[in-house]
Amino acid sequence: MGRLTVRGVVGTAVRTVAGLALGTLSAVVAVAFLAQAAPVLAVRHRRSLPPSISASALRLARVERLRVAVFLGGDGSGEFTAGRALRYLASRCPVGLLGGGALTVLGFGVATTVQVLAGWFQGEKPDGIAATWPVVTYLLTVGMLVLFLDLAGLAAVVALERALVRRFLGPSERELMRRRIDQLSASRAGIVEAVDAERRRIERDLHDGLQQRLVAMAMLLGRARRSGSEELYAQAHEESQRAVDELRQVAWRVYPAHLDDLGLEEALATVAERSSVPVRIRCDLAARPAPRIETAAYFTVREAVTNAAKHAGATRIDVQVAVVEERSGPVLSVRITDDGVGGADASGGGLAGLARRAAALDGRFTVLSPPGGPTLVEAELPCA
Repeated sequence: MGRLTVRGVVGTAVRTVAGLALGTLSAVVAVAFLAQAAPVLAVRHRRSLPPSISASALRLARVERLRVAVFLGGDGSGEFTAGRALRYLASRCPVGLLGGGALTVLGFGVATTVQVLAGWFQGEKPDGIAATWPVVTYLLTVGMLVLFLDLAGLAAVVALERALVRRFLGPSERELMRRRIDQLSASRAGIVEAVDAERRRIERDLHDGLQQRLVAMAMLLGRARRSGSEELYAQAHEESQRAVDELRQVAWRVYPAHLDDLGLEEALATVAERSSVPVRIRCDLAARPAPRIETAAYFTVREAVTNAAKHAGATRIDVQVAVVEERSGPVLSVRITDDGVGGADASGGGLAGLARRAAALDGRFTVLSPPGGPTLVEAELPCA
């Protein structure tokens, strides 16, 4: 896990540096383009843009948006006009050049540090500076301060790049509203499908399980009444106990009453106790989430644990539930991992229902299950 984390940080840093370096080159190209287009724009500022300038501006802006999306994690969707593209290019030129300057300072600092350290290790005195403790402490303090300021500047440039793309090249308010309406329509249809599927499942449980037991018990009671057999009465009593247990199982699968009484952690502990595979629960909650969030988290864990026990051949299941802070606010993170054979189908009935439930709460639901395992099921549910 640590290696994956370090690898992810290094990969992000490399992509960011590459994106800013390309942004510096594109800023120079944009400056040259705007310098050539300025005389034409100054004369025809009240008229429509010339086709050549419009086409070039749109092309440069699309390339820039793609660069930000690939390297800096920006949004790569939405339509924009040539006028917005020109305003974007004019606004981001100083930002791109600023990023290039910050990268130059970083590269110069790294090269100087390597040169000085190499000289000291070889017994030399670079620029007449000996490796004494006061000198090393001073240079280390100044170098760390400059590095921090430079990295903060690079982070600010990345944030500005994203903000400019979102402001000038991102989807309009109307487009965002249309997307939101489509999302709400899809989530509403998904909820209706999930409710219908749950009703059908309950009907099957009652018809194939409880109803059959009640019929068998009625037959036993009828035979016992006709024959007066104490043994048949005893069998009917045992069948009634099984019917009660079956009814409790159906009720538990519909909704666990102790979720409201005891909270999410205790409800998940019950899931772990009922599982045929060892389940380790780690629940880090300072306060109880909203009931709808608690319910979604509970069913996510229960369905994932059931799938891992029945289909994945897992020998261990880990469940982590915690509240994490994101830009949009606190999010309840639910992660279920198992050491099974993998290959879980995210479009299957159970997992697809969980995805619809998460989408109805404006959450995210992901399934990573490569062949051979392991499987990760994760739900992120906004608490606000």
